[in-house]
Formats: sequence, C-alpha cells, structure tokens
Amino acid sequence: MSRLVPDNVAAPGERAARISFAFGRRFFVFFFIGLLWIVPAWNQLRFLYALFVWDAFVFAMWLADLRRLPNPEALEVRRVWNEPPALAQKLQVTIEVRNSSRASVWAQIYDDAPVTFSQAFPQGQCVVPAGRSTSIAYSVHPQARGDMRFGEVWLRYRTSWFLAERWARARIGQTVRVYPNLQEAQKLRFHLIRSRQIELEKRLKRQRGRGREFEGLREYRAGDEFRDISWSSTARRGKLITKIYEIERSQVLWLVLDAGRLLRARANGLTKLDYTVNAAASLAQVGLYSGDRVGLLAYGRRPQQRVAPGQGSAHLRALIESLAQVRAEEFEADHLRAVELLLSSQSRRSLIVWMTDLAETAATPEVVECTAVMTSRHLMLVLIPEQTDLRRIVAARPKNAGGMYRYTAALEIVQRRDLLLRRLRQQGAMALETAPSELSMALVNQYLQIKERSLL
Repeated sequence: MSRLVPDNVAAPGERAARISFAFGRRFFVFFFIGLLWIVPAWNQLRFLYALFVWDAFVFAMWLADLRRLPNPEALEVRRVWNEPPALAQKLQVTIEVRNSSRASVWAQIYDDAPVTFSQAFPQGQCVVPAGRSTSIAYSVHPQARGDMRFGEVWLRYRTSWFLAERWARARIGQTVRVYPNLQEAQKLRFHLIRSRQIELEKRLKRQRGRGREFEGLREYRAGDEFRDISWSSTARRGKLITKIYEIERSQVLWLVLDAGRLLRARANGLTKLDYTVNAAASLAQVGLYSGDRVGLLAYGRRPQQRVAPGQGSAHLRALIESLAQVRAEEFEADHLRAVELLLSSQSRRSLIVWMTDLAETAATPEVVECTAVMTSRHLMLVLIPEQTDLRRIVAARPKNAGGMYRYTAALEIVQRRDLLLRRLRQQGAMALETAPSELSMALVNQYLQIKERSLL
C-alpha cells in the first residue's frame, strides 16, 4: 500500500502579506517598562527625556532584531506523509522546515488542514537552527472518504530576542485521498493466509470430486457422490463412470455497493456506507489473494464507480481508489438500473456480493425483486447492516407508555426486516444481516465458507 501514500510537497517561504513583519511580545514588555518614567516625570519634566531615550533604544533594538530575521525565501517548508490516510484511522503528518540562513529562528507553524481531518488548525512550535532543518508532527483523524484539500502552511518566526517577528507562508496545497480502513483489510488478509482454503488455492492443489471445473472421467469408486456419475458414459461402457472435477483457479467476484440515502444512516460516528466500503475493501484483498477476479459496481441514481473484474496488485489499487470515491446520495438508489448493467456485463455465473439496505415501506423493496432476477444466473450474497438501535429497543423492557410505543414501532420494523430476509433466502440468495462494525469479518467468513463448499 506504499503507492497510496500521498506525495511529499515542498515550497520556499514567501511573504504572507504586503506588510509581513510586526512587533514581538518582548518589544511591548520593554515599551511598557519605559512608561515607568512617567511617574517621576509627573513632578519633573526632564524625566520625559529619559522616556523618549528608552523608547528610541527599544525601537532601535527592534530594528536590529528585524534585520537579523531571515527572509521568508530562506525557509523551505515540506509536508511529509508516512502512510496513506484511511477513514477513522489516526495518522501523523510531518511538517519539515529547513533554514538556509545564518540565524536560528523560533517558529510557530500552522497547517491549513481540511475540517474532516481536524476541527482546528494543526499547529506546533520548534526551533530551526541556522543551516539545518527541524520538523514537527501532528495527528489527524479523517472522518470522510474521498479527495480532501490541504491548503498552505503558515509560519510566524522570531529570533531569540523575541523583539521582532515575520509572517510567511509556503504554497504547498495538495489534494489528498482518504481511503477505506486499510488496516482492517490487512488483518483479514493475514487471517486468510492461515486458512486451509487459501493454501489450496495458492498451491493449485487439486481435490477430486470437488469444485466445478471438469477434469476427466474414471470408474466409479465407493464413496463417490451419485450426482457426479456420468450416465451417458455409463451407458456406453456398461459400468458406472464418475466425473471428476478440480477447484476453479479463478472465479469472478462482484462487489455491488448501494450508495443511496438508506446508507447515510450513522452508527458510531460513521455512515452505513462507510462500513460497507470498508467491508468491500477487505473482501477485495481477500478475493484477489485467493485467486479470484474481483469487480466493483457502486451506484446511486446512476453508477458512480465501475471496475471490471481483474487480478493483481495494480487492480487492487484501482479498486481501493474507486472505493475511496464512493459517495452517499440524498435519494433512493436505482437498483433496477444497476442490476440491468450488471447482467449485461456479466453473463457467466459469478458470486455477487450486494451490500445494501431494506427500505422500511409497506411495498416490497426493489432490492428483493431484483434479487429474484439475479439468483437465476448468479450466486447472490446480500449483506445488510443491522439496525442496532432498533434491536436494542426490542431487547429492552419498556418502562412507561412512551417506551411501549417505541418498543411496538421498533418491533414492527424488526419483524418486517426479518420477513424480507426470509424472502431473500427463499429466492435462493444468501442473506446476511449483522452489526455495522462486524460487517467486514462476517463478510470474509461467509466468502470463505462459499469457497470451502464450492458453491459457485
């Protein structure tokens, strides 16, 4: 995933404004000390001359300190990334400042980070020695996927005198892409490496009597399944003949993501769409590592992202890049349009993992109707984020009339969702409803079971 790390950008400093210098805090301290001469000057006016001399001396020292300050062009600022930004994962951003002048400076640094990374301007302080570089690091916590814009870095620097200061900026604005939770996907991939199924896939180890790809014929042996008997060959040879299969090396796996309004609901600070995108990223890595060809279709009213099935590390990056740009829409998704597009582009039987939600309406949701069309040609796995808040209400005992009304309404919705899940299973689809935070693990486990049982 090193290729997903944003580029490091650098630029020399420049004046922050037409007037980019000011008085430091010590200048005002010394200036107000000089006002003490007003006390004796109340009786003898000659002490006012001492006040003017003191103020002139302080101003001269300020000018000398200002001349010591390096020009903004002598400071080079660089923003350094060590890991790719991932949704809801803390990461550190480093700001390096190189001072090519002969004077050391004390700098206060402000980075114009997007509000989805940090609610306040990230800032830090450091001493930059002459002819050397120093860095500061700050933590951010991305709360949204997609492309985010970092702005300029602002500097406020002084010498050790703290009498004068300059303001500078470095134009290192850049667009940074926030990806799904990649750490979770990596953990699940390691779990997959340890599984027996993937060991079989990686070694291309054949298992007779299993799988769906035809390998050859042989005489019937005790323990062979009757469904594998080739009756035409048996009739020609006059004895029982069994068909033998091998595990398919490369199957097609489609990740279909609903980005409609139902997936905008939040759970633990993230939307349901965020959880399904994380689950899709995890399954994409697992599927590619197991040798399958993985494709992606994310849709709302219209298709948002579409990646044809493929393999390899470059294809995985394309999938991750596309998943990062999936956005929740304000309107109901057009499921029928997505199904028509998928059926027209995928004629061969494949595993379709459909991540969606069920509309809470009296009519039959379009998802259920579309699933009935898909199951005749493909193996369907419908993944639905659970309504954990409703389950929590149903599990609790109501304590008053208001609680009873909430309990009754929640129970009605939960029962209807259970009914729709049963209908999906009756149509031949595998339907899985689980808590949003557990979607990734549940999906990968279900995928491994499908591979283990050679259901595709």
